[in-house]
Amino acid sequence: MNSKLSETHQKAICSQLGHVQLKLLYKASVHGYTAAAFHQQCDSLSPTLSVGYNASGYIFGGYTTQPFDQSGQYAKDDQAFLFTFMGRKLIKYPVANASYAVRMMSNSGPYFGESLVLINTGMPVVHSEAASYYPFNAAQMHGNDLNLIECEVYQLVELTKFEDPWRTVTWNLEHKLELMNYIENYKPQISSVSQARVLLVGPVGVGKSSFFNSINSVFRGHVTNQAMSGCSSTSLTTQFRTYSLKAGREGRLLPVILCDTMGLEGSNDTGLDIEDITSILKGHLPDRYQFNPATPLDSDASGYCKSPSLKDKIHCVTYVLDACNISIMSAKMEEKLGAIRKKANQLRIPQLVVLTKVDEACFLVKEDLTNIYQSIYLKETMQQASAKLGIPLSCIVPVRNYTETLDLDVNCDILLLSALTQMLRSADNFYDDFSDQLSTLQTRE
Repeated sequence: MNSKLSETHQKAICSQLGHVQLKLLYKASVHGYTAAAFHQQCDSLSPTLSVGYNASGYIFGGYTTQPFDQSGQYAKDDQAFLFTFMGRKLIKYPVANASYAVRMMSNSGPYFGESLVLINTGMPVVHSEAASYYPFNAAQMHGNDLNLIECEVYQLVELTKFEDPWRTVTWNLEHKLELMNYIENYKPQISSVSQARVLLVGPVGVGKSSFFNSINSVFRGHVTNQAMSGCSSTSLTTQFRTYSLKAGREGRLLPVILCDTMGLEGSNDTGLDIEDITSILKGHLPDRYQFNPATPLDSDASGYCKSPSLKDKIHCVTYVLDACNISIMSAKMEEKLGAIRKKANQLRIPQLVVLTKVDEACFLVKEDLTNIYQSIYLKETMQQASAKLGIPLSCIVPVRNYTETLDLDVNCDILLLSALTQMLRSADNFYDDFSDQLSTLQTRE
């Protein structure tokens, strides 16, 4: 069956109802202008969009989330509405009395309260009355032309996948090698800094250490587990660690250091202390500093760097979050992340978000990692992360860490390398800002 509803009109409807597409269930010119034919094709299916077409060129109808049946009863639906089109524009008439939104009549087609009935008493005609259930203007809705030339009923089916990726990624070995080459040859813009320092921070169990292990695996050519990682209700990382990367086992050091921290926890007296984060950002903490959640770092502690240089400071903060838990993140965790973000903003440090466990969060991605930017669910998850942390969507990147497999995967590597590339670009923003501040001070002098 071919839909009479144009693609333009379908998009106008779908844009109001979420990520859905229309599936044609019933077409009167094919199945017949009878109540029996309508019920045979449409009963028990929901939500539905019923559309009438008249000879005057009007397109109108109704939407309901309730499945049709033949009980003779009214069905309550506070989301129901009648509609018409003025050119390409959708005009909606919301239900005014939700308890009488839809009536399940065996001898008629779609029956919206007492206001609109498509296929009335087995005839290609409309019953229309602007009753209190759905206040509308009859002349505007259908031009008072009650004779149908077609009637269609669609089921709205939720989409899980965008037709085209919303970010462009080249999924092949050549692109992986290009990303590796960029990272290996990257040079910080300030001569006193040889390696960009990136801080990984996030809740317990999200995969901060696993992210480093995964990046390290890509450059080593096999899966490695240098940083302690695994599953635990409390942080497995108890020290501040700075990890350098090598281009192969015996290769040269890469121009980036990933700094791993103790995980954040929901309560105030456990997990990483916010004051320790400030010390890390400013470059005071030594490698292998042992965290104590009850007591933040003291300036007299062994190894404390009292006069850190630019190379000791953090050049990019990366929040590592579990894609499965964004929607259920506790208010306390949001508060802690917000406090860190505020500290980083005060120090003018660029920030990113890395979303881990994307394959666990979305079955489409689990089936095929290249679906990652076509998954509607995953994009919505990234948008939620953006809203919760106040970080632009363009600064949020999804990855899959190596936690189960023993062999490397090109597509997985591309996501990991893309995330690291964004970190280096963010560090460049930090260096640009530092240079600008320096230039301003020199000009004043």
